[in-house]
Amino acid sequence: MDNIINVADVSLTIGKTKILKDIDIGFEKGKIHGLIGRNGSGKTMLLKCICGFVKPTGGMITVNDKIVGKEIDFPQNMGIIIETPGFIPYYSGYKNLKLLAGLNKKVGKAEIVQTMEQVGLDPSLKRHVRKYSLGMRQRLGLAQAMMEDPELLILDEPMNGLDKDGVNEIRQYLLSLRKKGKTILICSHSAEDIEVLCDTVCEMNRGSLSRIKCSN
Repeated sequence: MDNIINVADVSLTIGKTKILKDIDIGFEKGKIHGLIGRNGSGKTMLLKCICGFVKPTGGMITVNDKIVGKEIDFPQNMGIIIETPGFIPYYSGYKNLKLLAGLNKKVGKAEIVQTMEQVGLDPSLKRHVRKYSLGMRQRLGLAQAMMEDPELLILDEPMNGLDKDGVNEIRQYLLSLRKKGKTILICSHSAEDIEVLCDTVCEMNRGSLSRIKCSN
């Protein structure tokens, strides 16, 4: 099994509260992996540890065989949505993405436009992001995560705020990314999202994790 993410005996304690308890799991390349669990179960904190935003108290996380927090601060070639995406409110969606793209200089106008269209946004729309609906903001967050064509996507509730048609569009887009060999780790409260999308499913409960579904 060729894992892109390996989480080895990871624990996290904040104050006197144990947030993560000896998490030990790997996520295979080229599949969509689901994380489910109640609010406060530790899902988002585990994602933050994988992304390098939070340092575990114990254990080790590797992404592409690089130790997060030691060999790399943040994994390379990763697209992320964790919690509410933040944008400059008085810029258009396209201008926000153009500014973000300028940080790494991996993509230009053509890639930004294409990605916005793929998630159902009009790149030519001049409306400021502060006037976007929740669903439009979520689509923009997805575009930001995907525009540099990362091999790994970490998505925390990516369907939040989308209507039924929008959910179906994004599901099909994520499935198309899997066909291209991308790896996706997704948290969702929607049982249907998990059922339709995921090859494997893990459940978190009070900081512990167990696998409940594996593809063949």
